Amino acid sequence: MVKNRIVSSPIDGEVQKDLPPLKKQSPKLCGSNYPLSILFVVVNEFCERFSFYGMKAVLTLYFTSFLHWNDDLSTAIYHAFSGLAYFTPVIGALIADSWLGKFKTIIILSIVYVIGHVVKSVGAIPIVGDQKMHVVLSMFGLFLIAVGTGGIKPCVAAFGGDQFEEEHAYERRRFFSFFYLSINAGSLLSTIITPMLRADVQCFGGDCYALAFGVPAGLMVVALVVFISGSSLYKKLPPQGNILVEVCKCVGFSMANRWRHRGKNFPKRNHWLDWAREKYPKQLIREVKMVTRVLFLYLPLPMFWALFDQQGSRWTLQATRMNSNFGGFIIQPDQMQTINALLIVTFIPIFDMGIYPLLRKCNIDLTPLKRMTVGMVLAAVAFVAAAVVENHVQRTVVPEPIAKESYLQFLNLADKNISATLQGHDGFPITMAPLQDPDNYVKLHLDSPSQLFSFDLQYGNVTTKCLQNTSEMEAYSIMLYNEGATLQCKLLEDEKLKPQKGKATVRIVNAYSEDMNVTLGELKFGTVNKNLGSSKYAIMDRGQYKAMCNVGTTKYAVDVGLIDFGAAYTIILYKKPGDASLTVWKTEDIKANVMHIAWQIPQYVLMSAGEVMFSITGVEFSYSQAPLNMKAVLQSGWLLTVAFGNVLVLIVAKTAYLEQWAEFVLFACLLLAVSIIFSIMAYFYTYVDSDELVKTDEDKEEEIPSPHKGFSLNTVSKQAKM
Repeated sequence: MVKNRIVSSPIDGEVQKDLPPLKKQSPKLCGSNYPLSILFVVVNEFCERFSFYGMKAVLTLYFTSFLHWNDDLSTAIYHAFSGLAYFTPVIGALIADSWLGKFKTIIILSIVYVIGHVVKSVGAIPIVGDQKMHVVLSMFGLFLIAVGTGGIKPCVAAFGGDQFEEEHAYERRRFFSFFYLSINAGSLLSTIITPMLRADVQCFGGDCYALAFGVPAGLMVVALVVFISGSSLYKKLPPQGNILVEVCKCVGFSMANRWRHRGKNFPKRNHWLDWAREKYPKQLIREVKMVTRVLFLYLPLPMFWALFDQQGSRWTLQATRMNSNFGGFIIQPDQMQTINALLIVTFIPIFDMGIYPLLRKCNIDLTPLKRMTVGMVLAAVAFVAAAVVENHVQRTVVPEPIAKESYLQFLNLADKNISATLQGHDGFPITMAPLQDPDNYVKLHLDSPSQLFSFDLQYGNVTTKCLQNTSEMEAYSIMLYNEGATLQCKLLEDEKLKPQKGKATVRIVNAYSEDMNVTLGELKFGTVNKNLGSSKYAIMDRGQYKAMCNVGTTKYAVDVGLIDFGAAYTIILYKKPGDASLTVWKTEDIKANVMHIAWQIPQYVLMSAGEVMFSITGVEFSYSQAPLNMKAVLQSGWLLTVAFGNVLVLIVAKTAYLEQWAEFVLFACLLLAVSIIFSIMAYFYTYVDSDELVKTDEDKEEEIPSPHKGFSLNTVSKQAKM
């Protein structure tokens, strides 16, 4: 997951040498060179990341289960929110550096953040308003959360770095390691806990989304309180002007100046940014050149994030259609995202201390851009694996009936075999043994949206006709039963949609001669009428269940067995002649999920390895290639690639209209193509040694042409390919 990876990037560029010396020295942590104030920053970051990722972990299922949106709309809104959360850091940086300073910006936007969480939690309470009100509150809450989390994203880590004296640069680097650890710890715990709060705690008669959102809201309140508590210990640098604004002005002036002089007899300049020399200093122009070279490399990067962020949307939806039983331990579909956090914590030392050194010993030089390319390829392969899993999942799902089509099955409650015949239809005749669950539905082809069918039922030596009217795009069960010496039939409309989110659906049919009050587990079905009266389907969690049945003053307890993931059941309760107890016949109208959720692990392993090689390396590369006072600019550009990646998913989800496995293949092919383009761009990139560049700047100046003098360009040393 993209865990606020700004680490040390913005810090060095914001420390100004001309600041007046600070009179107050911050207390140290346990006698070390670490300011005590960083403890408050690290705890704040842990709570904030718990808050953000905890809310985000259950967001897709909230859209589909609570707001009842379809998968495509849920995916689109999920990625629209993620994209907004990575657009707003630019706004936060502008406010902090140009107006309020980091401390006040963090406080104000954290309050906005808290309000967003509270509004989101209230919107998840079923008794608060109607469906429209829930949507309005949810969207407004998500907007405030995106503004809050994005706005403080470029400020918190930089504010922590500000607490260190310049002579304690080593301790400052170590601080960012602890800071990153707090990010991963908050992310890891939240993706475990909030899905448990959603699924294991029942409130208002269903999954407790209000609690699953409320706990992250509480953690954000804690984050704000902790941060404010350290106020007296902080070193608070005043706003110093935003270099991002200066860069934009410099680029804009250069382009406008070049346009004004088009077609004129004017000395040619080696670089388009040299047209800004009339207004801006040489040092700034030189640094902007370095930044634009890296930003050019960023152009293909959003495609990686388009795949990466689908762990919380498409991959979570995929998990809901899989079997998640690990020997009695049930993992929730939205908890699968925890694997990414666990693998990242594991892979970082493995790559840094194992794989990379081993490759160097084998004379394989994986430069940063090569690592990023390999990371993109691994992410593409992860989506190929996801497509294979999705294809197998789809094979286990019976397609829904379409127009001019209906599904039919016979349930035989009689005491003999029954043969059903329907002239002119495939699949007939059918022989049904008593109390035997049919393997499959029979597909009926209709000549009109609704059609009357006449079935010939052979019961012993007697042939009986059964007339039933069926409608297109529906599924039915025909109950066959004895009424004296006569065979009767009754039509019941079945569930045709596979239960989602790892749930099951159950209905009760009362084949007894008296009304019956039925409770299954903690779910009350109420009174089910006699003589094949049927309840509505009810959503249930997976588990072993007993049915408590009250018939008049008599109580029966019957074992109905396992209610499994993704299945739809009809539970028929009846009495055998001469038997004092109730008997249960459980039919599986829609088959349970067969594909185990563990098959998702390979795609998570590949994606996490790709993240280590792409994301972490990308941040380090951006830091090393940026001038000291331009690191925040490149960090803003890096975060924007995440935002644009989410926009790409939003576009594809709303326009592609592909089967899910085909959509995964499309994303994989696009990323492979982009990785080839990126590798070509990287081949022609010349690495910059920032320290050497600083030394060179002290001795040499570029000669830029003006109407009065010529020029020569001094190139940067230390070239390396990719």
